[in-house]
Amino acid sequence: MWVMILGDLFFFGCYFLTYMVFRARSPELFAAGQRQLLLGLGVVNTVVLLTASLFAALAVLEIRRGAARATQRSLLAAGGCGVLFAVLKGYEWQHAVAAGHTVADEFFSFYYVLTGVHLAHLLLGLLILGIVARRPAVGPVEQGALYWHMIDLLWIVIFAILYLMR
Repeated sequence: MWVMILGDLFFFGCYFLTYMVFRARSPELFAAGQRQLLLGLGVVNTVVLLTASLFAALAVLEIRRGAARATQRSLLAAGGCGVLFAVLKGYEWQHAVAAGHTVADEFFSFYYVLTGVHLAHLLLGLLILGIVARRPAVGPVEQGALYWHMIDLLWIVIFAILYLMR
């Protein structure tokens, strides 16, 4: 799991660096694109993912004390938050596309790729949590939670550079 996580962090780190280079070349264009994003929805999605990570952490604590049912409930709650995140991200994409923001726009090309690749990782995370929840054991629950925390960490950086950094 650590190899996978470090590989993903390297991949995203390279993409974050590329984003920063392009942003430095066209600050006005990127600022205009940022103003089109739904900041409130980005904040809600951040809270949703942080809540999911809390449930994943609780699942680790519960499996360590031998509470398999409580572990399953926490993993399902984390997964439910992940599904909510995906639905909200779909709504946000639909809103952006309806407003005419496509990959032809340099800022939105980065926006769609960063959030899309992140969403793909989130969907994999949901699969991992689902598999782990079927038969919870300490090692798999810890590894699933670790992967989920990476998804959360990546979102925090994505949220910061796309929505907040001016």
